[in-house]
Amino acid sequence: MEDRECRLKTLLLRVRDLGLGYDSEETVLFKYCGGGCPRSRTNHDLTLARLLQKSDLPSLLEEKVFGEPCCRPTHYEDVAFLDDSHHWHTVEKLSASSCGCIG
Repeated sequence: MEDRECRLKTLLLRVRDLGLGYDSEETVLFKYCGGGCPRSRTNHDLTLARLLQKSDLPSLLEEKVFGEPCCRPTHYEDVAFLDDSHHWHTVEKLSASSCGCIG
């Protein structure tokens, strides 16, 4: 059950595989948030869930509305690496450093 909860996860990736255009074979630890969040039961959430069930409300049908909290980073950290030309780069806010259920 703990694997399903919102938490920080890690991947060891080559910098060039990050998709940010850097030419580097160096590897970095990329941290991200994954897992589920308990459904919230505030009056807002109960009302929104009920409204989303009704298909006759055009304003809600035209928008992408989420009625449940999602697992997202609450803080980020910078990552530094050396490229193939031996120059240092720092990418700000690349990895998550903590996670929480947002929404």
